[in-house]
Amino acid sequence: MLFNSFEFLLFFPLVFILHWFVFNNGKSSQNLFLIIASYFFYSCWDWRFSFLLGFSTILDYYSGLVISNSNDLKTKRNWMRLSIFINLGILCYFKYTNFFIDSFIHLFNSIGFHCDPFTLNIIIPIGISFYTFHGISYVLDNYYGRIKATTNLVEYSLFVSFFPLLVAGPIERATHLLPQLSRKRKFSYVQSIEGCRLILWGMFKKVVIADSLSPIVEDIFTNYQNHNGITLIIGVISFAFQVYGDFSGYTDIARGISKLLGIELILNFNFPYFSRSIPEFWSRWHISLSSWLNDYVFTPLALKFRHHEKYGIFIAIFITFLISGFWHGAGLHFIAWGGYYGLLYIPYIFSKKGIKSIVSKKSDPLKASDLPKIILTFSLVCLGYVFFRSPELSHSFRFLDHLISDCSLSQKVAYKSFLIYPLLILLADLIRFKSNFLDSIPVYILIVLMILHHSTNQSNFIYFKF
Repeated sequence: MLFNSFEFLLFFPLVFILHWFVFNNGKSSQNLFLIIASYFFYSCWDWRFSFLLGFSTILDYYSGLVISNSNDLKTKRNWMRLSIFINLGILCYFKYTNFFIDSFIHLFNSIGFHCDPFTLNIIIPIGISFYTFHGISYVLDNYYGRIKATTNLVEYSLFVSFFPLLVAGPIERATHLLPQLSRKRKFSYVQSIEGCRLILWGMFKKVVIADSLSPIVEDIFTNYQNHNGITLIIGVISFAFQVYGDFSGYTDIARGISKLLGIELILNFNFPYFSRSIPEFWSRWHISLSSWLNDYVFTPLALKFRHHEKYGIFIAIFITFLISGFWHGAGLHFIAWGGYYGLLYIPYIFSKKGIKSIVSKKSDPLKASDLPKIILTFSLVCLGYVFFRSPELSHSFRFLDHLISDCSLSQKVAYKSFLIYPLLILLADLIRFKSNFLDSIPVYILIVLMILHHSTNQSNFIYFKF
């Protein structure tokens, strides 16, 4: 059930009405109803995986209780490890089994041993990467004493399964979401207006921007041999705004839906393409994943390698980005994409500012003199997208080779009109953050008409496959 589908247009108004006007006696009835709605929403993709979601929920709920209530460090550690092992085991089985089988077959064939192709027909449960990270963060936060395990199974179940964020995030933390679920929610007109605005702009970015750029990107990346280098650059830039419109659009819709239900989700994007450095980009892009990896992967690794000074920091960052790449998908091109970003951190690690230039959360106001840095950062990000978008690693290198070898300003450029989409998406974000800017009924009527006009190009959100 897509957010931009007719089915969801029927589903969500019904959920909204029942949540506020029928199951409004208290937090328990509100939460229990939203769990039922969330499992129904998830079952619309494949009802069989609802049992997997339920098992993961009960495992982490019970693990959290044991860890919080035990005074024995060994018991805490064993339950923490058991929960993470099972969670990652399930994730790896469904997401990476075919990848490892194919990799071993290619390896043995390359050294002279013939292996017949064998691939299991394993369907990846949608959203498994996201709700697995929800559970792992909850268990680890209990283990490190950052939170006290909840004794309310209903509240924890909703924390894991809440349908707006279930299939593509943002990756919420128990410290932020659980307190909201532990109290009765009251309808807020202001919050609901903000939610409607977010949904509208999210739909605009997804339907009008991302889905319009999709055929351009598909043609250029699939048939790159038939295009010149300039057109390939257009394809990469188009994908940059397609994936941003698609994913940030999804997040806006998810946050808007949650606001209409009285729940606030964390911000996941903050003008990432205005970043002046790679570390700043990752503090603005997919913020929930970046912060998750920082807290649960990079920081423990950095402490482990702290005696190696800057080289230890580099090892920690490189491993973190390799994990980030592998989290996105089972393929060498995703691992290469992660490794590419790990290498890009080298100048920042070994600069005079060192680690301070990486972990600093301060973001100074943009100045005109920042434009070269913004252009350079965006160019490096786009180069990484070649690996991210390509179906396999060899395709990435062939694409780049063709781009470099056939790049002449005298060549005829295809898709000259593509620039209108980046301008539209930047305008959408400007209006979203500055709600008084062109925030009027005629503007929203125009946006609705544009969404309806482009609604025939319905497609899945890109991050659903991760």
